[in-house]
Amino acid sequence: MGRAFEKRKHKMFARYDKMAKAFTRVGKEIAIAVKEGGDNPEYNPRLRAAVQNARGVNMPKDRIEAAIKRASSKDTKGFEELTYEGYAPHGVALIVECATDNPTRTVANVRMHFNKHNGSLGTSGSVSFQFERRGVFKFEIGDHDIEELELSLIDGGASDIEVEDDMVTVYTDFEDFGVMQKFLEEQSIETKSAELNYIPSNTVALEDEKMDEVLELIEAFEADDDVQKVSHNLE
Repeated sequence: MGRAFEKRKHKMFARYDKMAKAFTRVGKEIAIAVKEGGDNPEYNPRLRAAVQNARGVNMPKDRIEAAIKRASSKDTKGFEELTYEGYAPHGVALIVECATDNPTRTVANVRMHFNKHNGSLGTSGSVSFQFERRGVFKFEIGDHDIEELELSLIDGGASDIEVEDDMVTVYTDFEDFGVMQKFLEEQSIETKSAELNYIPSNTVALEDEKMDEVLELIEAFEADDDVQKVSHNLE
């Protein structure tokens, strides 16, 4: 009885930690978008995408509004976007995207994570050539006819489309991100997420034990409050 309770409690706290991390990440997205283009989503495409991402992780409406208001304050310090590149163990390439109000702290933590987990922090461009920057949109199929929807999405600028269960993932070229965002809005399709991601050109396959070593480093980065996203070429 006690062991079962402890197990449920552990799962509950893990779920709350994951939710808190997601809220922190989208909160920073909102703050950066507001500082960059103003607090009106109608005239700020990046803020519209950030708000949609916040809804996608079930962030309450009042918290979204509070995040926008807080970011609009002149007294609020903005976040700086930083990207680091390097290698995890066994030659797996990593791109670590951060949003921070303290770059000195962030670079120290990033270097520490790499060193602690037998990775190596590289210079700008050292691994990014192995990735392609692409737009990635996710939304539920809903009542749409999938064949008609796919044709419509291609016309709207999609370069690749994946359908799994009731979820659609649409990929675009980097320069077509805004075009697809506008297209989905015109079609009244509400996205679960709309992001620019680093997609690997090739992937690295590892045995389970070696894969676990890489995943430990990735998890360490994902648990860091300054880290927004980690991209890798692990298969």
